[in-house]
Amino acid sequence: MTAEIDEQQKIGEQDVERLGRCVAGGGVAVFPTDTVYGVCCDPDDEQAARRLYALKGRPAARPAAVMFLALEPALEALSELQYAERVAMQALLPGPVTLLLANPGLRFAPACRTDPATLGLRVPLLPEHLQALSSLTRPLMQSSANMSGQPDARTLAEVPKSMLDGADLVLDGGELPGRPSTVIDLRDYAENRRWHVLREGALPRAIVRELLTSLD
Repeated sequence: MTAEIDEQQKIGEQDVERLGRCVAGGGVAVFPTDTVYGVCCDPDDEQAARRLYALKGRPAARPAAVMFLALEPALEALSELQYAERVAMQALLPGPVTLLLANPGLRFAPACRTDPATLGLRVPLLPEHLQALSSLTRPLMQSSANMSGQPDARTLAEVPKSMLDGADLVLDGGELPGRPSTVIDLRDYAENRRWHVLREGALPRAIVRELLTSLD
């Protein structure tokens, strides 16, 4: 399959429309985020999820994150979140973090895979040249645009050719920071105010601690 490749580095409204159509139609897209290049599809489309996993060589049981490109659509969609979780989300997002949240509604099963009770959530802090993406209100199932276990891609040239060839749409956002998101486990936050940094990435642990302890 030959992807439609956008050579521009600044993302515009037409790019956002193309991304929305691609995902809504069951496609898989490579796109820029606030951290590294990602690959995405509809988080409720199991067939598209399988294509994404095949492109990455990702183990089928391993979950992927669900990304909203702005905070308000995420808060609206996840109406079952408890008050403390919503406050923590607003303190940390948008930002270069992945939040692990309890998923009592068992939403986005294709992304959650064998752990439907847990949802990985991303809301990126988009730089100015990617700000147009925030107008896309639909969620995206996303993972980093690299082969499983290999280095993350900070430029489109670092995305594996097989992934670019297999995607339905490729958007070029120029060079990105290149450090993956910090993963924060908030599944026990609402009940006990406990949280854990499972992977320190673009947001330092000390800042996570500062942001969350300020809520106490």
